[in-house]
Amino acid sequence: MNNSLSTQHYAQIPKVFFFLVLLLAFFISALAQAETPPPSAGNPKPAEGDLILPMPDDQEMVFRQIMVPGKGFWGDQSRIIQIGDAAGGIFEGLQRTQISGSFPGEDNTWEIILAKYELTRGQYVAIMGMDHFLATSKDPEDQKIPTLEGRPLRDALMKPLAFVSYQDVQEFIRQYNAWLFDPKHPERIKDIPRIDGIPGFLRLPTEDEWEYCARGGLQALETGVFDNTLPFTKAEANEFAWHLGNAKHQLRPIGLRKADVHGLHDLFGNVQEMTSGLFRPEIWQGKPGGVAVRGGNVSTPQNDLRSSLRSELDVYAWNADTKTIEERRSFNTGARLAIGTNVVVNTAQRTQIEQEYHAYHEDLRRTMPVGQTLDNLVAQATVQITDTDPIIERLIAENPNLQAPLSAMQATLATAKERLELAQRESARSLTQDAARNGVNVSVYLSRLMRLTETLKTAQELAEVSARYQDQLVTVQKSITEIETALQEQIQGYKEKISSLGEYEQSYIDHAYNELKTKDMTKREALVMEILKTHVLDFSKQRRADTDQWLENFRSHFHDFTDS
Repeated sequence: MNNSLSTQHYAQIPKVFFFLVLLLAFFISALAQAETPPPSAGNPKPAEGDLILPMPDDQEMVFRQIMVPGKGFWGDQSRIIQIGDAAGGIFEGLQRTQISGSFPGEDNTWEIILAKYELTRGQYVAIMGMDHFLATSKDPEDQKIPTLEGRPLRDALMKPLAFVSYQDVQEFIRQYNAWLFDPKHPERIKDIPRIDGIPGFLRLPTEDEWEYCARGGLQALETGVFDNTLPFTKAEANEFAWHLGNAKHQLRPIGLRKADVHGLHDLFGNVQEMTSGLFRPEIWQGKPGGVAVRGGNVSTPQNDLRSSLRSELDVYAWNADTKTIEERRSFNTGARLAIGTNVVVNTAQRTQIEQEYHAYHEDLRRTMPVGQTLDNLVAQATVQITDTDPIIERLIAENPNLQAPLSAMQATLATAKERLELAQRESARSLTQDAARNGVNVSVYLSRLMRLTETLKTAQELAEVSARYQDQLVTVQKSITEIETALQEQIQGYKEKISSLGEYEQSYIDHAYNELKTKDMTKREALVMEILKTHVLDFSKQRRADTDQWLENFRSHFHDFTDS
């Protein structure tokens, strides 16, 4: 009896196993579909991590989450970034700022939520209607859209929205928000990011959000390439951007170029993208003008593409022929949306950020860009002490009876200023000396690498002839790897010192050079000092540490160098 039951029991196992396999396959398939949705007009290049919001007429708006380092609401040292480009146009001056996210993320980060693609004609039509679109657009080609069918219609609607005004884009955002937040359809906002349970809303990105994402965000900061002119090489421009060289002034459907590290398409080229801020000559200061647009477009020469590129859209443009003001509509200007939130979303959250501010104000704020300039804190103190001189002189003139104590205060401040000057001189000298040590080590490692490269060629040739040379080949390869690692450590240290020296006034740097020159230097040290001077000067002008170029400078100077 027991044997029979056992046989029946085991006979059911294949059926149960088969059912479980089918069930597992179903869940795997469902999971895969959830992670990577099928291609659509609003998402031609679907990818894992896409955040998709619905739209009418089966359209959709897709967003990507870009991480911002640091967990604090008010600030974090890791969030300080440098934007602009000293070698760019006159409106791209270098500035330091703190980048912030709109929503708390994972692993002590925040997140910027930016649209994966540029806003398309199809998405505009889905919200505003075809009749409104035709009445709004000033592109003659758009008037032909109702006559198109099939692939031509799809391609036309997948092109970025252009030839509409800034006000038209803002009205679209207003209407789309209203559609999403229709209280009769709570399902429409089920996937929208939230903070303290309160959903975000659609808006245009800020300039610093746009540039942070364009430069490669957190990954670029961690790998040291954030300050590069572009997040890709110039040779790769055709793969990532529609510019004058490959688009010839003609807009292209979204998603045809490669995505960047965040999964964003067409950040560079196609249409230049409106941001939420007024155009100022230096981003955060200067006369307010029109609206800042970023990214270049199909009329931008390839060599002009860069992360810092910014232009002014004259929202209200003067027509000299008709002597009237018009709302600007440009064939190569469009938009990309972002998801944001209010700073204060509820009373409990306000209380929390108020509590955090006290600690931030007492400690971190003074080290952030909002609390200091590009100069170091000691330099600021020197300037502030100098600024007190005319104040004290005026007080003495107005209060002769206080001349003695005020003069004593003036003398004390003068002594303090002198000590601060000495501190800056000593700090600059110490940094220069340390940078020179790193530079000497860099030159030594480069010389060793050049010699080992020749040895490696010989070892490879011998290993091909006889296996007994294989160990020698492995030893040489290991030595090269070790030296390359040590070289990177030294060039990183060199970069940090040069970057710090670039914050000092030239007089302190010159004093450091002159003082170090009084000491006996080897031939190698003297050559390193000359190279170092050019690199400090370059950094002071560019505010960018170009370590690749600096290494090339060391290679060229020490190619045939001998210490004798």
